[in-house]
Formats: sequence, C-alpha cells, structure tokens
Amino acid sequence: MLYDKNIREPLFDFLDEIYGTNRTLEELMIGKSRADICMITKENIIGIEIKSDADTYVRLKRQVRDYNKYFDMNIVVCGSSHGNHIKEHVPNNWGIITVEETDVNQNDSADSSKSLLSTSCDFYILREPTPNPKVTMLNKLSLLWRPELVEIKDKYNLPKYDYLSKANLVLKMEEKIDHKLLQKDICETLLERDYNTIGEKIAEYHKSKNVKRRQTVKKAIKRKRRTRKKGAVKKVSK
Repeated sequence: MLYDKNIREPLFDFLDEIYGTNRTLEELMIGKSRADICMITKENIIGIEIKSDADTYVRLKRQVRDYNKYFDMNIVVCGSSHGNHIKEHVPNNWGIITVEETDVNQNDSADSSKSLLSTSCDFYILREPTPNPKVTMLNKLSLLWRPELVEIKDKYNLPKYDYLSKANLVLKMEEKIDHKLLQKDICETLLERDYNTIGEKIAEYHKSKNVKRRQTVKKAIKRKRRTRKKGAVKKVSK
C-alpha cells in the first residue's frame, strides 16, 4: 500500500521530467482546503491533489471546489486502488495520474517503516489536464503577498493605492492590467519568490504603514485642536 509520504518525492522527479522548469509549494491554503502541491510553471499554476491508497473521498468534493477557484489546471495523483473510480469524483478537465508501488525491498519486509521508505513508484498519465474554466484572476492574484503585488503594480505605473486593503488592491490590478500580462507576472513572481527576503519586505511594508498611520493620527489631532470652539463666557453678577 502506498502512502502520501511514499509518493511525494518520486512525484516531484516525475513532474520535473514532464513539465521542465517548475517550482512546487506544499500544503498551500486555498479557501477552506489545503492544496497538497501547488506547481508553478512559466505559463500556469497547477494544483495537485494526492489520494494515496490510504485516503478516502470524504473531503474531495470540497477540495475540488477550492482547487477550481485558484488554479489554471488541476491534477489528481492517486494510488492504484483508486484508479477505477477516480474519474467519478473529479471534473473532466482534471488530469489523472495513477501511481503503483514497485521494487519494495523484501529484506526489510519485517520492518514496515523501512519497507515504506524503500518503496519506489511508477507513474502513469491516465488523463491530461485541460484549462480550468472556473479559475479567476482575482484568486490567482490573492496568492501573492502585498509587497509582490506592489512590485507588479509599479511595473505598470499605476497609482500607489496605499490606502487600499490587499483585497481592494487586487481588484484594482485585475481591472487595470491586461490579464495575459498578469498571468505571466504571477507565474514569474511565484517562480522567483525568495523566502529569505520576502519576510523582510513584508516587515518593512508594515513598518512604513505604521509610521504613516501615526503621522496621520497626529495631524488629525492638531486639526481638531485648531478647530475647537471656545465655550461662551458666563457673566457673574456681583
């Protein structure tokens, strides 16, 4: 029986052979689901759900709904026990890859943990993925962090929009920038994302926002003091 941990590493090698240059993000939150793998290529963002022989279909309906919101194409990778039924549980545009266990080290059969680690996998493309008609540019933009969105926005000389929330900034960009250009920018940004520096960029952004917020509050207080009305002076009779 194949488990998730047996499938992942061999799967990454298989994906490299099929798709060439790519980057994979694991356990990415999308809506109410967690995507097993988000694979970014130069052209597309591809969601990959793993259903090992030990998995069931209990959450798959919700996962399919969330994957369809965020990814250009989707693939389910399933153990051989699901091979005959998986088509009934995913849309027709989803790709299907089946995986079979091979070359188990018989010498370690008495130790199940060693046997699992020595498992090899063979992958078979049962169905190629096709473009997902339900994905939206808004959701794809939301996968980026604020500093990354700002860099793309500045590339097209849009206003600063510092006063906008991330959600509203995404709306503006989706409205103002050609979607084909955005698609390329999103893929390039995710491919080149540097996790060693992005944290610093986010911290720097929040720091600058806090400074501006404090300055705005101070100005508001000063304006309030200048416009304060004096109370009427009561006459005191002697």
